[in-house]
Amino acid sequence: MRLLEWVFEIGAFSYALALGTLAAACVAMGAPTIIQLMSVTAAIGYGAGISARNAGRLPIAIGQLMLSITPTCVVLMFLPGFASKVLAVSLGLFVVVMISIGLNVFRTLRSSITAADTSARLADQMREQARTDVVTGLLNRAGLNHELVELQMQLPADQKLALFWLDLDRFKEINDTLGHSVGDGVLAEVARRIIDTAPAGAVIARFGGDEFIAACIVTDRAECEQLASAIIGDISRPYRIDGHRVSGGTSMGVAMLPDDGPDIDAVMQGADLALYHAKVQGRNQLRFFDQSMTRDLVRKKEIESELRAAIQKDELSIFFQPIVDLKSGKIRTFEALVRWFHPEKGELRPDEFIPVAEETGVIITLGNWITSQAAKAAAQWPKDVTVAVNLSPLQIRAPGAALGILSAIREAGLEPERLELEVTESLFLEDSEQTGRFMEELSAHGVRFALDDFGTGYSSLAYINQFPFKKIKVDRSFVSGPNIGRKSDAIIRAVAEMGSTLEMDIVAEGLETVEQVEAVRKAGCTLGQGYYFSRAVPDFLAAMLLSQERDDGAARTSGSRLAG
Repeated sequence: MRLLEWVFEIGAFSYALALGTLAAACVAMGAPTIIQLMSVTAAIGYGAGISARNAGRLPIAIGQLMLSITPTCVVLMFLPGFASKVLAVSLGLFVVVMISIGLNVFRTLRSSITAADTSARLADQMREQARTDVVTGLLNRAGLNHELVELQMQLPADQKLALFWLDLDRFKEINDTLGHSVGDGVLAEVARRIIDTAPAGAVIARFGGDEFIAACIVTDRAECEQLASAIIGDISRPYRIDGHRVSGGTSMGVAMLPDDGPDIDAVMQGADLALYHAKVQGRNQLRFFDQSMTRDLVRKKEIESELRAAIQKDELSIFFQPIVDLKSGKIRTFEALVRWFHPEKGELRPDEFIPVAEETGVIITLGNWITSQAAKAAAQWPKDVTVAVNLSPLQIRAPGAALGILSAIREAGLEPERLELEVTESLFLEDSEQTGRFMEELSAHGVRFALDDFGTGYSSLAYINQFPFKKIKVDRSFVSGPNIGRKSDAIIRAVAEMGSTLEMDIVAEGLETVEQVEAVRKAGCTLGQGYYFSRAVPDFLAAMLLSQERDDGAARTSGSRLAG
């Protein structure tokens, strides 16, 4: 490279000297005027142009300028006549001006280059900071993603990429009891131990909170297991942070590419699931991913296990939402709705655990428990108030389902006529014959049935004609859904007219405003349910609502008698 620079400099200086010498010779030898003019103009133009063009290499620019113009200046100084000497001085001043211009261009270029270098350096620093965790100095999540892709590209065909996902045990306890400074010290020490244990070239990151990820190339699973055990062993040793002796540990999930997935994303998901299994088993556990682990399966298993325990520990509650007579405003029925207040996770929505309960069979135990609890609560209410319980198809198909319900209301001391069982049309799609026997048996004892979510299934009229329904609940989508309008109003009126003819109550669900209440009442619905009247409330509040209703009614009756 330096040789090329020397060649360039020699060539540049030689050409400038040749051009300057030619112009000076033409002037000295008295060549024709046009020749002198052209040669001198070429030399001056070249010198002026090159001083700006090569300003980035200022010595070369000044050297070419001097070599192309100085010979002519010298010749003019020695020629007779005042004009020649003036012209020589003018050319000298021109050289000075062009050198000044070259210096200015050089400074500007140098400033621009310096600024560009500084900007590039700052950009590199910012990029590095954006990919680095402040506490540990490891990669953060953004940096991890980039480096994992690079590591995958380097993966030899006969080797594997092992990904270790770690979650520190008891870290929240350390933070809460000893403070965040000690917690940060633990994180930094964990990072150092992982770096010391992991092989050269490993990608190590703090994924967030107290989670770390390490990835490296291994030969086989055996090497991966040895490395995982070594990392857990190192992290599990006690720490000495700011004078505090801290006992640590970690749970780890491991997955490998290509064994557990075709790409980085799949392997990370596998390691995450394996980590979840490790944490479920307890502290300081190691689990390798296998194909049976899926997030849905883990969630279902967790909910199933906790739901069974919740039933035994009485963690579940029954709330009651009133169904109101639209003419009198009195509560006619309470619908029993299950609520789960988990001691650690807070309230879990029914749509989280009811589908799992149905898929795993827990719904049978849960459904029987709901019926029993609802019947016990209803037995304390006035005898003209009924209770409604939703039934799952799986619960109905269980052996002895009808007998279980009859036993529940008998133990609660509730008259069968005060129990309403709500079923949906999906119940009849698989085994309507068995469902028919179930309903007939209970109806014979006085239990009432309601068809829930009417209008969302198929062949509803056939079911109404075939089975002993006493009540139809119009789905909330016809009352407060996004498509309410003339058509939905017409459907409600038609259903209400049919109910009146068949001597069945028609319940409008999802009532939230007084306008909706008035509309369904005018359409012919006899009962209403929704937030306009009340949300679902605990059993003691349901009893209070009934007591208040009775007291208000008694007060009105007493007042009218006194007035008479």
